[in-house]
Amino acid sequence: MHFKRNYQNLEQFLEKNKVLLIFGPRRVGKTTLIKDFLSKTKLKYKLDSGENIATQSILSSQNFDQIKKYCAGYELIVIDEAQKIPNVGLGLKIIVDNIPNIYIIATGSSSFELIGQTGEPLVGRKRNIKMYPISITELQKIYAPSEIPLETLLVYGTYPSVLNASVDNEKSALLRELVDSYLLKDILEFERIKGSKTLLDLLRLISYQVGNQVSLSELGMNLSIDYKTVARYLDLLEKSFILFNLRGYSRNLRKEITSKSKYFFYDLGIRNAIISNFNEIDKRNDVGQLWENFLVIERLKCIDYKPIFANLYFWRTWEQKEIDWVEEREGKLFGYEFKYNSTSSKSAKHFLETYPGSTVTVVNKDNYLDFVGSVK
Repeated sequence: MHFKRNYQNLEQFLEKNKVLLIFGPRRVGKTTLIKDFLSKTKLKYKLDSGENIATQSILSSQNFDQIKKYCAGYELIVIDEAQKIPNVGLGLKIIVDNIPNIYIIATGSSSFELIGQTGEPLVGRKRNIKMYPISITELQKIYAPSEIPLETLLVYGTYPSVLNASVDNEKSALLRELVDSYLLKDILEFERIKGSKTLLDLLRLISYQVGNQVSLSELGMNLSIDYKTVARYLDLLEKSFILFNLRGYSRNLRKEITSKSKYFFYDLGIRNAIISNFNEIDKRNDVGQLWENFLVIERLKCIDYKPIFANLYFWRTWEQKEIDWVEEREGKLFGYEFKYNSTSSKSAKHFLETYPGSTVTVVNKDNYLDFVGSVK
C-alpha cells in the first residue's frame, strides 16, 4: 500500500538559501518522502547521507572552499540523517550564506541533536516540519470512514511498514524489531548512555501510566535512580519522538493540579511492543488508555499538519474532575473528554462553570473523525 503523505509536495516548503529541516521518529517514511520528491523534481540535486564519513568530514570542517566544491553544480542539496554530522548547523550556514539560489533539505530522527546543532547557526535560515507515523487524515485518502481499521490501529499503531504487513504476527514482529533495533538508537549514540535497560524499564513504567499523571520521584524510586536522571531521560525520549509530554492547565486556581505531566506514546504499536501485549481490543483491560493515547497523538498530527495554532493541556482538580484534552485557541478554551463507547461527561459541568464561555465535547469511536481531522 502506498501512502500519500501530507507533505507529499515538498517544493511548496522550499525557499532559496534556507534549510528545510524534516524531523520525525525513525522509520516513519522521511527517506521515502525525500526519494519520491526527488524522482519528480526538475532541480539538479545531490542526495547524501549524514552517515557518509566523507560527507561528515566536509560539512563539519567549516572549510569554505571544501564546502563550496561539495555543492558546485547543484541547485538542491539533500542530507538524510543530518544529525550524524558534527556541527552540521555551521556547515549548512556556510552553504546558505555563500552559495546563491541554493535549496537545502536535511532530515533527522533526533531533534535533541539536530535542533541543538542547527538552532543558533540557522536562526532565520530554516523552516521546520515534523513527520509522524501515518495519520488518520492520510488513511482517509485510502479508506472510506467506515473501513478504517480502528481496532487494529489501537493495537498495532500506524508505522507504514506495520500497516503494510498482511498478518498480525508480521506486524508484531516488525514492532519488536523497531523497539530492539531503532527506538533508542539516537539516545544511546549521542548521549553516551551505556545501556538501554534503564530506558526500556522507564518506558515500561510509562506504558502502564498512559493517561495518568506521572511522578518523577516515584519513577526514580522504582528504577533506583534520582528524579533528575528520570527528568533527563524523559526529556531525551521526548526529543527522540518516542514520548509526548502533555502538561496541566491552570489559571492559578487553588483547586487545580498542574505540577505533574502526562506522557503519551507517538505510536501505540511501540507502546504495546514494549509491554508485549498485542491482544485484541475485546481481550484487554487498557482500552481507555489506548483510546486516550490514540486521540492525543492523532489530534497532535492534525494540529501540526494543518497547522492549527493552539496551546495544549489536560485539566484536573484535586476533587478528581478531569478533562482529557484542552486547547487554548482563538481566545477560547475547547475541552474534550475521551470515551471509547460513552457519550456522557462527568467533568464537563465543573469545567464550564470554572471557565465560562468554554466548550466541552465527548469524543468516542462514533465521532472521533471530526476530532482528529478538523477544528471542532
